This record gives sequence, structure tokens and C-alpha cells, in this order.
Amino acid sequence: MRLAASDRRHQLLGVARDVFAARGFHATSMDDVAVAAGVTKPVLYQHFLSKRALYAELLEVVGEELLGAIEAAAGSVSTGRARVEQGFEAYFRYVSENRSSFRLLFGASVRNDDEFARVAERVIDEIAEAISGFIEIDATAEHRRVLAHALVGVSEATSRRALSDDDAEHDPQRLAGWLSEMAWFGLRGVRSDDTVPGAVGARRDEGSSD
Repeated sequence: MRLAASDRRHQLLGVARDVFAARGFHATSMDDVAVAAGVTKPVLYQHFLSKRALYAELLEVVGEELLGAIEAAAGSVSTGRARVEQGFEAYFRYVSENRSSFRLLFGASVRNDDEFARVAERVIDEIAEAISGFIEIDATAEHRRVLAHALVGVSEATSRRALSDDDAEHDPQRLAGWLSEMAWFGLRGVRSDDTVPGAVGARRDEGSSD
């Protein structure tokens, strides 16, 4: 059955995602992707100029999917506590249902390649930026971004364990409940620099008054 160009491209991206996640970027050839997708290599090159272009686009797609899932879930509730919990759950549910995507975005092929690392870091920055908007504390935008990146790191580490350890908790709702409780009550205790004794901002202000 002949697919429309957009449908074929979508199919190729889905197949490539699984192949790259299983074998890694360097161990995977365009022939491997073409065979797995049931197309000829020329057909694959009609849609993607190179293996690097295909991989970079996959990273972008995964990032958009994950960010969209988090924003949709957090946007469906009205309280800060609920947004934190729903955001965590959306993250863990996406990972649970899209293991290849998680391995693609956070795998060694990305970290060991400057071009791919830049794409992945931009994706992570966008996710953290969105999460920072859910953090309702009296702090600067940069302070909230730092906290948001910390939450992304906690989510990544938790997901890695869930995917690699059969004895680890896997249920997205339960994981979200545990981590959102930690995050919510932890964030409640965060104070801006000018209210923390000995903080950098407070010391700078004290020094300027002399």
C-alpha cells in the first residue's frame, strides 16, 4: 500500500526511533532503518538527507511530544499542587509508554555528540522553562529555572531506574505522587535570596550599604 508522503515520513520516524534506541546512533545504518521500515534506502533518503538529519529530527520530535504531554496535563488542572503532580505523571507516563523515545533523548549517542547534545539540551531547557512556570514561589525567574532543571533531573534519574531495574516502582501515578509530594513541600520551603541569611544576594546587599 502506497502511503502519502506525510504518512510515510511519520512511519519512518517511528521505525527509526526504535532502531536507534536499540542499537545506538553509530551502530545503526540507514540500511538498517530502511529494512526495518520495509522500504528501499532511496525512499528513506527522499525524506531525510542523512542519518544525522534523521536522528536530529527524532530528538526534536521526542522533545515536542514530551513537552506537549507535560503542558497538556498541567494545563488541565487549576491548583499549583495539582499542576506539579500532573506534570510528573505525564512525564513518567510518556516514558513508560515510549521507552525508545526516552532512550533516544537521554542515551549515550546524544551525550557523546556535540550536535545532538545541543539539540537535547535545548529540548531539556524548553521542558524546564515550562516547568518553571508551574513553580509558584517568591523568587526570580532564574531561581525558578534552576529549580525546574533540578526537577527534570530527578525525573530523568527516576525514569532510568524504572527502566533498568525490574524491582523498581514503575507505575506513573504512584511515582508522580511520591515525587510531587517531595517537590511540593520542598518548594514551599524555598525562599528568595534577599530573605535567606548569608545568601549571595543578601551579602551583596549588605556590602553595598557600607
